[in-house]
Amino acid sequence: MLKVGLTGGIGSGKSTIAKVFAVLGIPVYYADDSAKKLMQTNELLKQQLIFHFGEAVYIDGKLNRTHLASIVFNDKAKLELLNSLVHPVTIADADDWFGRQTSPYVIKEAALLFESGAAEGLDYIIAITAPETLRIKRVMERDSVTAEEVKKRMMNQIDESIKNRLSNFVIYNDEQEMILPQVLKIHEELIIRSKQ
Repeated sequence: MLKVGLTGGIGSGKSTIAKVFAVLGIPVYYADDSAKKLMQTNELLKQQLIFHFGEAVYIDGKLNRTHLASIVFNDKAKLELLNSLVHPVTIADADDWFGRQTSPYVIKEAALLFESGAAEGLDYIIAITAPETLRIKRVMERDSVTAEEVKKRMMNQIDESIKNRLSNFVIYNDEQEMILPQVLKIHEELIIRSKQ
């Protein structure tokens, strides 16, 4: 079974394209969603987050994401600390999930695939790319945030052009090229490679 990473900058459309692969019957591990869940359910991780970021990180036992974001997105060192706590737990959870799958290939969808070191154990990587202006517009609409807030988040990710060069496949999600033919071509290629 091949392990395939799916990545791209914020607002590139990773989740949408991951859902297309899921419709094709390919299991998808959503790293960001899993990280949020683990921050809520993994007791050791919760204790570490409280220790480093304070009691206010949880309200009535629930992760206060807005408060945590206000801390880490304004302080690069604190963001790196958060990632150093969350990424290893999420990578271990993904590895456990991989072990339970039986399809020809599986997909791990993650924004910080290269930044977190999670790309290391993967066979292939698919990058999703879109123009920056379109990505900013999508995130502003999706998260009800300002362009400045989106740009601040973008600064914490490696440049899309670098992600594209480091990847085996690139999908253009620019609202000009059709997505489905691009996904189907990669899907067919991965099925062939899984049999080799």
